[in-house]
Amino acid sequence: MNQNTTKTVDETAFSMQQHLLTFLAPLLLELNRLLDRRLVRTFAQLVAVIIQFRHADHGLLLSELGGYLLSPDKAPAGTKRISNLLRSNRWQYQLIERFLWRRATALVAQLETEEKKALCLWDDSVLEKPESIALEGLCAVRSSCAARLKRIKPGYFNPPGGRPIFVPGWHWSAIMVAGLKETATLAAMRWWTTRGENASSRRIVQTELLTACMQRWGQLVVHVFDRGYAGTPWLQTLATQQARFVLRWPKRLHLRTASGDEQNAWKFTRGKRSWDHRRIWDARRGCYRNTGIIATQVFHPAWEGPLWLVVSRPGKGRPPWYLLTAEPIDSPDTAWQIVFAYARRWQVEMSFRFLKCELAMQSPRLWFWENRLKLLLIATLAYAFLLWLLSPQFRALRDWLLRNFCHRTGKRHRDASMPLYRLRSSLSRLWLFYPPPPVFAFLENSG
Repeated sequence: MNQNTTKTVDETAFSMQQHLLTFLAPLLLELNRLLDRRLVRTFAQLVAVIIQFRHADHGLLLSELGGYLLSPDKAPAGTKRISNLLRSNRWQYQLIERFLWRRATALVAQLETEEKKALCLWDDSVLEKPESIALEGLCAVRSSCAARLKRIKPGYFNPPGGRPIFVPGWHWSAIMVAGLKETATLAAMRWWTTRGENASSRRIVQTELLTACMQRWGQLVVHVFDRGYAGTPWLQTLATQQARFVLRWPKRLHLRTASGDEQNAWKFTRGKRSWDHRRIWDARRGCYRNTGIIATQVFHPAWEGPLWLVVSRPGKGRPPWYLLTAEPIDSPDTAWQIVFAYARRWQVEMSFRFLKCELAMQSPRLWFWENRLKLLLIATLAYAFLLWLLSPQFRALRDWLLRNFCHRTGKRHRDASMPLYRLRSSLSRLWLFYPPPPVFAFLENSG
């Protein structure tokens, strides 16, 4: 690499640091009023360090991050700086939560200005700590990792069945805001437990999040839920809040006809021809599917007035989607909008996968509940920054990073539309090989 190229790379590394500071600027200014500037500088550097250090099992260990914050020979000092930041009682994790809410509100306002539909994507997951027993706030969570390991794979012996496996961990709820085509952004990440001083419940957390959404956005967004939210209690909550929603309804749960008769959801459209067919791209499995659509009016005692059941038929071998909504369906086009809105919910599923596998959300070993939430939300800021880099304004910069610092060959990698994993890998290598100068304009040492 010649001298001119090296200079260009150094400038790019520095510009990426400036983009990170621009992204964090509103939050850093608030922290600057509460904390010593050295702690604020550690906060900004820690977000960059989390992006740099890629390890699925140790990604959020303070001892590892401390070596990247300063240098390997000064790892103890770096670890102490991070510990001082997390232990400080002068700031609370709610500061980061408000920052994420404001960014999501800005996206909702932008979509409203552009007369585009804003979607609020919901889902739940868990953080598993199977080897832990005494960390503050641990409770029993159903292990999704064990379920994947027990899944039957063709050509291998059947794994043992039996009851679900529960391990120590914490529950996790997330909300993302997106348009039908625009890049999604994080709105809220909430970790909660069912034991100890901070005990809560799933319904309480979900109701608090829905209330916060309605207070900020009202009828401007359509809330999109998976089957785990289906049922009378959540429909009553949605009715109380007068929320617009799309909810995937299990086919065997009952709905009512106009005459008041109850029957399984799948029976409403049994034997009826689809209104329309389209060739739809299945992003999860990477193929096109000839998909049919049909809708019918239904009723439920928890909701005053009519509802619509939109059925998406993805073809032979794939189960239909039964989508319940209060949005009026008067044509095939409006029915397709409901299907596309639910398909966007896959974004929040991908966020769980990225945060667990790439940002090592299950690796922290912090004892205290408050400190742990601070670290998890700082890691969430790193993810939010990477999502921000997927904006159209950074396309040329993304292409340069992927071409020079995370080159891949093969059709599969060339066709990737949102290379978030490669983007994090390329940015990590850029900052590791060409560390930008520690220029933090308003974060200079207070001494």
